[in-house]
Amino acid sequence: MPEPTATHPFFSGLRLERARASARFGEDGRFHNPTGASAQLQGPSWPIFREFLFGGRKRRPPGRIPVESPFETWSKKDDTGLRITWLGHSTTLLELDGVRVLTDPVFGERVSPVSFAGAKRFHEVPATIDQLPSVDLVLLSHDHYDHLCASSMRAIAKLGVPVVTALGVGARLEKMGVDPAKIVELDWWESYALPGERLRVTATPAQHFSGRSLTDRNRTLWASWVIQSERRKIFFSGDTGSDRRLRRDWKTLRRLRRRDTRDRRVASLVGQHPPRA
Repeated sequence: MPEPTATHPFFSGLRLERARASARFGEDGRFHNPTGASAQLQGPSWPIFREFLFGGRKRRPPGRIPVESPFETWSKKDDTGLRITWLGHSTTLLELDGVRVLTDPVFGERVSPVSFAGAKRFHEVPATIDQLPSVDLVLLSHDHYDHLCASSMRAIAKLGVPVVTALGVGARLEKMGVDPAKIVELDWWESYALPGERLRVTATPAQHFSGRSLTDRNRTLWASWVIQSERRKIFFSGDTGSDRRLRRDWKTLRRLRRRDTRDRRVASLVGQHPPRA
């Protein structure tokens, strides 16, 4: 079999070697869904652009959104061994048997490449990064702006905790100031465990895409995640679509679930896009 020769605009060395070893990485230097699905629009695009340009009022809440403070809950010991605090979109604080995992931390005011324009949050954050309980691990599903926030990651870099993500995203994290020694990049079905096996995270299949500009589409991988402690297991979907051709991967997940006696929960993004005719 010939050696893979795909190049990459911002990968080199070991990171490029690992990308080339992935079944998801193509000779075009980009990652691909196994189903062949892409981010290209199906059908006419003008209704979507019309809504984007003129339908802003429909996307804004009619009034102030109430925000519940998590501080009183966090001040109390969790007797069940499992507590999940939703902090907005894909940002959650998961507590499993005394270990805390922060997913897709977005605490900035906008999800945008610039600070003065782009999608703005509808309400204040329930807690700032400085107000969080001590975090043991940060988990990033992929590199889109509503999941990977540069200002948030610069603050999280100061915590000195492992940041686990999909292949290639580490290149972005390094530019945001995260210590390369704290970055763990995984291909689908690869795992990382905290010392003492207190917690294990496994990258699992997802149907999505990646990119942070018009020119870097699918240059990094995306994933869903299984997070497991001694007694608990959580499936964190990140962003994923569904397709009958992913059935083999979902069957694998179901087989793993049947062999596991741990308490299980699902953290999944549902209904994040408006329905369209």
